[in-house]
Amino acid sequence: MHHALRPRTALRPAGPGGAAGPALRPRPPRVRSLIDADALDVLHRAARVLLDDLPDLTDRLVAVIQEQEPAYRAAVEIDPGATWQEVHRSLRHSVASLLDPRGSRDAARRCSWKIGATRAEQGLPLDALLHAFRLGGSLVWQRLVEETSRTAPEDVRLLVHVAADVWNFVDEHCTLVADAYRQVERQLAWRRENRLRLLAAALLDGASRIADLPETAQALDLPEQGRYAVVAVAGGSPSEAAAARAAAARGMRVHWHTGVEVDYGIVLLGDGDGDGHRGGGRGTDRHTDRHANGHEHGRAAAPRPEAVGAVPSCGARVGVSTAVSGLAAVGDARRLADTALRMCPQTGGTVRLTEHLPAALVISSPDLAAALAERVLGPLRALEPSDAAVLLDTLATWLACDGSAQRAGERLYCHRNTVLNRLRRYEQLTGRCLSRPADVVEISLALATRSSP
Repeated sequence: MHHALRPRTALRPAGPGGAAGPALRPRPPRVRSLIDADALDVLHRAARVLLDDLPDLTDRLVAVIQEQEPAYRAAVEIDPGATWQEVHRSLRHSVASLLDPRGSRDAARRCSWKIGATRAEQGLPLDALLHAFRLGGSLVWQRLVEETSRTAPEDVRLLVHVAADVWNFVDEHCTLVADAYRQVERQLAWRRENRLRLLAAALLDGASRIADLPETAQALDLPEQGRYAVVAVAGGSPSEAAAARAAAARGMRVHWHTGVEVDYGIVLLGDGDGDGHRGGGRGTDRHTDRHANGHEHGRAAAPRPEAVGAVPSCGARVGVSTAVSGLAAVGDARRLADTALRMCPQTGGTVRLTEHLPAALVISSPDLAAALAERVLGPLRALEPSDAAVLLDTLATWLACDGSAQRAGERLYCHRNTVLNRLRRYEQLTGRCLSRPADVVEISLALATRSSP
């Protein structure tokens, strides 16, 4: 510990006119040095007594902390022995630093750093920890004064000259404790975030073990048993992607997992009881607060899959899976969301798989889709590309109009007879019959291969 006061020169007031004359001779520094030395002697005598009586000092500080710091009081009650040992070590290093600042400095700093790190891991509030350290500094100073008053009352005035050193030591170690606490707090937050990412990634990949599902449910704050959909968001500018994520599951409980190219949202739709909490660990009691749409969990009607993915027009691409039951099936939902995402136009938009199931079947099995397209549409390759395109567009429009040649003609800006003639021509070229349901199903699926990426 450095001396609080250094030798200084004392100046007398300037004479008339403010000029400094011969009367402003500095006082010899020796007087101040002697005062410093005497003050240190007084400090050391009292500190040795405190060091010899350290268990009693520890008892007093633990009692003061219990009385004045509620957050620390709980820690004392949980493990009084460990708390007493912690206070004892801290006081021993602190008092030893009063006697030998250079020799004890590193050990005292290591002790304070360890206390800050340990208490951060235990979750004790930093304010409570710093308050306890300042209470310790106050008690040490009080005991120094008491001991000096008992043995040499006339020397109490000398302690003033070392008071700054004592409190600078307390401030230094409060700063050290805070630094250690915040460093460990950052490390713990990173570990929690990383653990959360690993659990969510395993869930989306379908690699979660059944035994891990309760932990995953608690970490993600989602019920283990419930109805879920997965939203996949890709493309667009960062602001467009952020807007798509915000709008895709507005008013619903969702956990977002950020990927390199695709972001996935695990959206809670509700469970069979209409209660979004069953089996959800922490979510069972923490999420009784009001939902973003103003309803309370377990009281509002469960969102429908059709409500997911309501994204305004933007450059982002959004794919929404069908509903699945339970967190264990989220991996299946993610694969379905990827399928829906592949069906999105590159310019952006939203595809809900429930609205494109036939096309999804085609996309999910590329080899079979190619074989079906060859069988149903292959004969048209003998035509000029433009001629084949006209027939295919007419077929797709006629199917979209529920087999109405009149409405198909209106969309294609041609007469209904023209539509019928083109359909008959297709039948002649392929041997298919548009009045046969099985042929219509195959044609519809084959046409879906044209629109798939």
